[in-house]
Amino acid sequence: MATTAKLPESKQEIIDTFAQKAGDTGSPEVQVALLSFKITGLSSHLEGNKKDNHSRRGLLKVIAKRRRILNYLQKLDEKRYKVLIKKVGLKK
Repeated sequence: MATTAKLPESKQEIIDTFAQKAGDTGSPEVQVALLSFKITGLSSHLEGNKKDNHSRRGLLKVIAKRRRILNYLQKLDEKRYKVLIKKVGLKK
């Protein structure tokens, strides 16, 4: 999954960018953005370390978790889901 949008560089920047209100770290938007940040890091690691199957499994778990959160948000509020997909740069 290639992200077209550029995510902020640090975890705190991501939280500040995607938070619904001050101090928000648990909303689906923040969680998906943080998981996307983690996925990009793991993906770049796996490009250089092709035989690292333990990290590959971790990557697949993180991708599945992000997908579950996105499915939840889509059922909860379709508009918020579409805005998030566009903001993070995911397809679907």
